[in-house]
Amino acid sequence: MKKLIQLAVLLFVFTSAAQIVHPVKWKASVQKVTDTQYNLIYNATIQDHWHLYSQHLPEGGALPTEFIYNEEKLGNSFVLLEKDAAESKSITHFDKVFEMDMTYFDGTATFVQRVDVKDKQLKTIVGEVSYQTCNDTSCLFESEKLNFDLTTAKQVNPEENSYLNLVAANKTSLKLNLHSTTDDAQIFTPVKWMVKIKKLGEGEYDLFYKAKLEKGWHIYSKEKVEDGPVPTTISFLNKGDGYDLIGDVREGKGHTAYEEVFKKDIKSFEKKAIFRQKIKFNEDAAIVKSELEYMVCNNGQCLPPEIETFNFEFKNGKLLQVENTGNTLNQITDNKTSKKEEKKGLLMLFLGSFIAGLAALLTPCVFPMIPMTVSFFTKQSKSKSEGIRNAIIYGLAIIFIYVVIGLAVSFFFGADKLNELSTNPWFNIVFFVLLVIFAISFLGAFEIMLPNSWANKVDSQADRGGLLGIFFMALALAIVSFSCTGPIVGSALVAAASTGEYIAPILSMLGFSIAIALPFALFAAFPGWLNSLPKSGGWLNTVKVVLGFLELALAFKFLSNADLVLDAHWLERETFLAIWIAVFGALAFYLFGKIQLPHDSPLTHISVGRLLLGLLTLTFVVYLIPGLWGAPLKLISGFPPPMNYSESPYGVGNSQGGGGSTHASLPEDAHLGPQNIIAFHDYDKGLAYAKKVGKPVLIDFTGKACVNCRKMEEKVWSETKILDKLNNDVVLISLYVDFTEKLPKSEQYISESTGKEIKTVGNKWSDFQITKYKANAQPYYVLIGHDQENLNTPIGYTPDTDEYYNWLKEGVANFKK
Repeated sequence: MKKLIQLAVLLFVFTSAAQIVHPVKWKASVQKVTDTQYNLIYNATIQDHWHLYSQHLPEGGALPTEFIYNEEKLGNSFVLLEKDAAESKSITHFDKVFEMDMTYFDGTATFVQRVDVKDKQLKTIVGEVSYQTCNDTSCLFESEKLNFDLTTAKQVNPEENSYLNLVAANKTSLKLNLHSTTDDAQIFTPVKWMVKIKKLGEGEYDLFYKAKLEKGWHIYSKEKVEDGPVPTTISFLNKGDGYDLIGDVREGKGHTAYEEVFKKDIKSFEKKAIFRQKIKFNEDAAIVKSELEYMVCNNGQCLPPEIETFNFEFKNGKLLQVENTGNTLNQITDNKTSKKEEKKGLLMLFLGSFIAGLAALLTPCVFPMIPMTVSFFTKQSKSKSEGIRNAIIYGLAIIFIYVVIGLAVSFFFGADKLNELSTNPWFNIVFFVLLVIFAISFLGAFEIMLPNSWANKVDSQADRGGLLGIFFMALALAIVSFSCTGPIVGSALVAAASTGEYIAPILSMLGFSIAIALPFALFAAFPGWLNSLPKSGGWLNTVKVVLGFLELALAFKFLSNADLVLDAHWLERETFLAIWIAVFGALAFYLFGKIQLPHDSPLTHISVGRLLLGLLTLTFVVYLIPGLWGAPLKLISGFPPPMNYSESPYGVGNSQGGGGSTHASLPEDAHLGPQNIIAFHDYDKGLAYAKKVGKPVLIDFTGKACVNCRKMEEKVWSETKILDKLNNDVVLISLYVDFTEKLPKSEQYISESTGKEIKTVGNKWSDFQITKYKANAQPYYVLIGHDQENLNTPIGYTPDTDEYYNWLKEGVANFKK
């Protein structure tokens, strides 16, 4: 507010002088780079004592310079190859008006926007520059339209033009794919490589390097062509070290055609390519290190040459592919461990969804349908076996319908997007809102229903009989019961999406639908069991309300995830626990019959089961209360924010938790992490400190929104023998892969492992984990020495305290050796 008032005063002073000032003069020019690509150059001349602001400014400061184009033509007639224009060298300095560091230009400024023209008839592009310019006492907000005449564009060399020179002068890491044809910086990965090993005889093998290419792309032959593309080459870096090459690299047939890019006939491979090399081992054990360099092009563009590394180990008469790390055998174990943990997580998701399906069976929309549907099949069928068969088909149709929903979610978002959703704060907020809506619906405020016309149309199709009729009966059940199952299905899909796994929504719906379908098949096979079912009644609504309270409690976990990633401190540990105490306290009162909700039946007494569930809930509430004063609450570790993310990190009335380090003893650049352990957030600084004090390094790949990370910190690290090791025998470096702080422009880059833009600190640590350790799940723990080599096999989530302690002990012992 202070800044806004200052700005308003400055504007008032300036305008009251009744003087029209235009301190910035703009001039447009065009460069032609290729047949379709142009540089739109905005040159600004700035009066003395005035400055023009950059496109990249912090929030709460000046308005950034922005370039605007006609929306109808943008995307149809031409596209931007970079969202932001390149800038000439700028100045970053403290600004008196905005009381913060601002990036701006004095004297002159140049902005260059690379475009790709799709419409060959396009002669002129109109660009509007919107900007703010200030001096020490006043500011102006202006915009100006500039015309870029493409017909007068001067041809320049694509590799040596003012655009690239401008980027170099500014010393930024702005990346430009010279041939991209989208308005986003697209990273192409049109080639996937794999290797196959074929044994020919004793110690003799053929290595097959296989490339699978996307449609329209091709790679080149191993034969070198003067002034042509980079040939595909396979280099064996330690040739002769225990093995010999037999002959040269062989390649497939391919095809030869004229290429406009190189102006000559060139041999290439489309769709797939195979290169092979025969080798013979002359020792009992050997490592083969190979590099494959290639270049990939399509009809109008080429990507920079890339190098893939493929290593092999010959041992005990077998040749296996291994990873390119300092300790290849350990790394193979790491990948197996990571996959094992991933499978375990997916199994838990499946079981959780199955339990959610069982809970859905006990809702008012589904439970009464069981005896009705089973009776229909058994009475309408000509024989008992036909009735059982039809009921099984009915159950399979239910499974099919829900699995299709899971497939749709996975297909719509894709693997990368689902992984982003798991830690993206804004999607976590969306999940929070959805779960709150579902919870309020279950509590009786309203019902979430699909249109009645859908149910009527589907029901009419069910009368057709046969397999198709049975399928439409299953679809009718899914639609009619949506007011009860919809919120549960939505919650299950939210939980699945938050794992980041592509297959998770499919597995979630499979588990849910099997639980829904199973009773129909079982009761059709054993109709006598129907007599043991409890009668429908008010207890069904009670189940629905209990699920509503549970969804409401779960919703705040997603809000907490977003809060932790944004570091906004909306929902610190005490606030989160207070909300849970209130929610579960209200649930206890409801179960005791002290609260009545809209759809509840009149209650004259409560059942023994309801009483016991109420007592269990009340016990849980009492258990939560000490958490407000710093109790660790290990039973729910991973759900509330960590201990150090609270109003009183050491507990109310305690300035220092036990077992940790005092603030006075903290090394430079360190902080107190979980359990008050001295920790570093920067790898290089943590490693330097470890060398100084002579201790090994424990790298903790973690995330602010990582549930299992919190469980490890609160349940495992808090054990006395483990905490002693962490405090005294290692230097902890916690690298948060979801930390959203932007890297300086000069430190941003394109990942060689994933091809993605690395823009934030979290991106950097995630890429480090993927590149160095070939793993991307958290938590992930690595013990290394001062040479940065592994001391033992890295591990992931390890809730067994003895196993984790032995792992720490082993690594520390190896370091001392």
